[in-house]
Amino acid sequence: MSHGHDHHDHGHPHDEASAPAWKHDGVRVIAANQLDANTAQTPGMNRAAAINFARVGAQKLWAGTVTIHADAKTGAHHHGHLESVIYVVRGRARMRWGEQLEFTAEAGPGDFIYVPPYVPHQEINASPTETLECVLCRSDGEAVAVNLDIEPVEKPESVLWVDPTHPHGGV
Repeated sequence: MSHGHDHHDHGHPHDEASAPAWKHDGVRVIAANQLDANTAQTPGMNRAAAINFARVGAQKLWAGTVTIHADAKTGAHHHGHLESVIYVVRGRARMRWGEQLEFTAEAGPGDFIYVPPYVPHQEINASPTETLECVLCRSDGEAVAVNLDIEPVEKPESVLWVDPTHPHGGV
């Protein structure tokens, strides 16, 4: 049965010099203990890079972890032209955003958070006892974090997640 591609190995198995580039530059596994904390940081959180240009040659994305200690919050910041996706692994994330961080929403384990370019925001660990652990992905290999000096409103407006599953909003 033909699948439209060739199953033959055109390289020479005993000649490393002629091996396809993807043999060594293909799939990469970055072990949990090999993350790089030498990346753009914001007060109140610890970011560590797993996937970026320097580590694996990634051209169009950045991925890593974010940890926020119990009852802690980050400084206000944005990520320039980058889009960000945060996946909550453990804990309860409270996000605040807006010109005065006047909007807020929460996310728990298994939830995804999308942050558009240039949106001022702040991550807050909503738990007084549990560390918040997240996976973070960005739309470019550069680590942009622009820290902002924002005077937040005292009582942010709660915003429910609205999506096809929760057309009228959910928590």
